[in-house]
Amino acid sequence: MNIIISNSSDIPIYQQLKNQIKEAILSGEIRDGELLPSIRNLANETRVSVLTTRRAYDELEAEGFIKTVHGKGSFAASGNLELLKEARLKQVEEKLIEAYNIGRAIGVSKEDMRTMMDILFEENGR
Repeated sequence: MNIIISNSSDIPIYQQLKNQIKEAILSGEIRDGELLPSIRNLANETRVSVLTTRRAYDELEAEGFIKTVHGKGSFAASGNLELLKEARLKQVEEKLIEAYNIGRAIGVSKEDMRTMMDILFEENGR
């Protein structure tokens, strides 16, 4: 797992950790049941505090992305992966509605919106 922390980002460090671990689980880079680095190891690897790492892990556990077993560590818990993906799909839909409404308010055509999406996909290799 390769986590990159940006100190110049407006996104809090714990949120950057959480987002990247969540994405790794959703993409399958981290498989169901796979042992994650300990809080201390991840803190050392990313050069952030143990408290920051703990907060990221706590939030991931609260959202169902990881499960912590006392004395054994934290494991990816993608057993409810379909629910997690469905939640992400809902976020995509909400963002698309927001983009549609903004575009519509300034007169962006349907074709221009499609062209913008095509460009985004091309730029990101998908």
